[in-house]
Amino acid sequence: MLRTFAELDLDQSLIKAIEEIGFERPTKVQSEAIPQALDGKDILASAPTGTGKTAAFVLPALQYLLDFPRRRGGPARVLILTPTRELAMQITEQAKQLAKHTNLNIFTITGGVMYQDHADILSTTQDIVVATPGRLMEYINAERFDCRAIEWLILDEADRMLDMGFGPVVDRLSNECRWRKQTLLFSATLEGKGVAGFTEDLLKDPAEIDAQSSLKERKKIQQWYHRADTPEHKLALLKHIITEQADRSIIFLKTRERLAELRQQLDSAQIPCSWIQGEMPQDRRNNAIARFRDGQVNVLLATDVAARGIDLPDVSHVINYDLPRTADVYLHRIGRTARAGKKGNAVSLVEAHDQSMIERVERYTKEAIKERFIKDLRPKHKKPVFKKKKKPAAKAKTATKAKKKK
Repeated sequence: MLRTFAELDLDQSLIKAIEEIGFERPTKVQSEAIPQALDGKDILASAPTGTGKTAAFVLPALQYLLDFPRRRGGPARVLILTPTRELAMQITEQAKQLAKHTNLNIFTITGGVMYQDHADILSTTQDIVVATPGRLMEYINAERFDCRAIEWLILDEADRMLDMGFGPVVDRLSNECRWRKQTLLFSATLEGKGVAGFTEDLLKDPAEIDAQSSLKERKKIQQWYHRADTPEHKLALLKHIITEQADRSIIFLKTRERLAELRQQLDSAQIPCSWIQGEMPQDRRNNAIARFRDGQVNVLLATDVAARGIDLPDVSHVINYDLPRTADVYLHRIGRTARAGKKGNAVSLVEAHDQSMIERVERYTKEAIKERFIKDLRPKHKKPVFKKKKKPAAKAKTATKAKKKK
């Protein structure tokens, strides 16, 4: 792993911006992806949110544009595709911060914006365009966006684009950008037939990078859990944590119904919060995120679907009010805290039926998650013990085999 950004052979204008943003040292995905991308390799990276992946593809793209400057104005040379508007806006914001000491132009093309506003942008010189696939396709069909000029195609959260049904559109966009020199694909996971099929046609002999948040990065997150006897006990624990221990918390729930119920309970306790959930109108969603980001409220309730891809600074606590269904989702959740080199906390509130899930998470992460107690809110029930299934003895196995042979 590289110790400083200076070791990455980046232009001084980019190093200056990195220092101003406050990035201290490259994360695993940055130190592996940036040199390979600058060497002209296609990239296939498994990188969940929270690992610094945006800078891992934006920095080499900016460096490429500085190394090979254009002689005259024209259409975009780098296209970044992303599944949602928020993510497109976040990437654009970070790219602009990193490019602020250069003359490069960065634009966003997403739904929810007047057609004419985009048409005006597309008539000016662009260097990088960050877009959602559906809206970009409209401009390509209308011959307003020229894919022939694209030299780098970058796909962020490719697995989620597939989940949202964008596979055929991305295939078509890849074909439209067939004169490109390089393709970089980032996905939270590379499992599943979908992403494998997706990558075969898109990438040529890619450098594979697995940047699942390393143990070292996770060590910045203190993890523990509290046992809850009843739903009332669980709510009392939560109130204590968000009022006495946490500065800014994201609370995860498994369904919209559970979120609505907790929202009312916090409202009754006069604890202000904002919330995001699936199938929420875009303006309300943006408003909820903005209220939390600006510090108007210090508690954000979220379902897993809604929270994918959002990047919120200074989250002190991630609270699993409901434990997730799988251990990898647990890792996605806790990655919302301890961002950009800061420390963070991940707290799980565990009812009896959740105990086996906590143990599964420990096996998956190869880390122990300790139980903690709050003075007047200690659980009265004993911790449930789940017996491991015994494997059939070797003798029994041999006897069965012998029977089968007969």
